[in-house]
Amino acid sequence: MTSPVLTSGPLFADLAGDVDISFEFFPPKTPRMEEQLWETFKTLEPLGPRFVSVTYGAGGSTRERTHNTVARIARESHIPAAAHLTCVDASKDEIHEVARAYWDAGVRHIVALRGDPPIMGSTFVPHPDGYASAADLVRGLRDIAPFEISVAAYPETHPEAISPEADLANLKAKIDAGATRAITQFFFSPEAFFRFQDRALAAGITAEIVPGILPVSNVAQARKFAQQCGAEIPAWMDRLFEGLDDLPGARQLVAATLAAEMCRNLYAGGVRQFHFYTLNRAELSYAICHLLGIRSKHPQEKTA
Repeated sequence: MTSPVLTSGPLFADLAGDVDISFEFFPPKTPRMEEQLWETFKTLEPLGPRFVSVTYGAGGSTRERTHNTVARIARESHIPAAAHLTCVDASKDEIHEVARAYWDAGVRHIVALRGDPPIMGSTFVPHPDGYASAADLVRGLRDIAPFEISVAAYPETHPEAISPEADLANLKAKIDAGATRAITQFFFSPEAFFRFQDRALAAGITAEIVPGILPVSNVAQARKFAQQCGAEIPAWMDRLFEGLDDLPGARQLVAATLAAEMCRNLYAGGVRQFHFYTLNRAELSYAICHLLGIRSKHPQEKTA
C-alpha cells in the first residue's frame, strides 16, 4: 500500500508568534465571578496582550462594576486596560463624567459603542441629551482627552443596518470621527472577514480592522449572541457539537480546534492582530494563542 503524499506541513509548526493579541472580559456580578475573572486575567496576562477590554451595559451598577474592573487592571498591571462606553440611557454630561473618571484612573483606551437597547429586540432610542450614534460618541470623547478609541465592525452586517453599504458608511463615519481601529464582531468563516476587509478598503477605510474571535463551547449561547450581532453559525458547526452536551472536555477540544483552525487561516491570509472574546475563561484563548506561536512572558507587577 502506498502512503499518501502530504502536500503541506503541520498547520501550527514553528509559527513565529508575530501577532498582536487582545482579550475581552465582562464585569463580574458576584465575588466568586470577580475571583474567576481575576484568575483568568492573571492566566492570560503573561501572553503580553496589547490591551484588555471590559464590557459595559446601561445602568449604574454595570457601569460601576466596569469602572472598578478596569481601574483595578490599570492599577495592578502593566497591560493597558480599555473600557467600553455606550450611548445607552445616558446624557452627554454623564458620559463625559465617566470618561473623565477613566482618564483620571489612568485608562487611556475607550471602546466606543452605540450600545444595544436595554430590552432585547426593541429599537435604540437616543437619550434626549445624549449621543445618537457611536460616531457622535467618538467625536465627544476626542473633545475630552486624547484617548485611543476602538469601535465595532460587523463582517456580516449589523442586523439593524438597511444595507451592507450603509453599515460600511457607518463604520467609515466612526473612523473619520477619530477612532483608532475597528474590532469586528465574531464570525465563523475566514472568508467572511477577508470579504469585509476588501469591501472596507474599497470604501476608503484604511484604519486597522481586528478580527474578533469567539471560541465556541456552547452552541446555544453562541446562537443567542449571533442573533444580536448578525453573525451566521454554519450548519456544519451545529453538527460538530451534536452529542457533546454531557461531555464538556470534548466540547472544549472541538471548540479549540475550530477556533484555532480559523485563526490559522486568517494568519495565512496576512492577519496579525486577534481580539478574543474570552467570556471570562482563559483556557480556550490561551490554547489558541499558544498554537499561534505566542509564549508566556513573566508579567510585570506594578509597585506602589
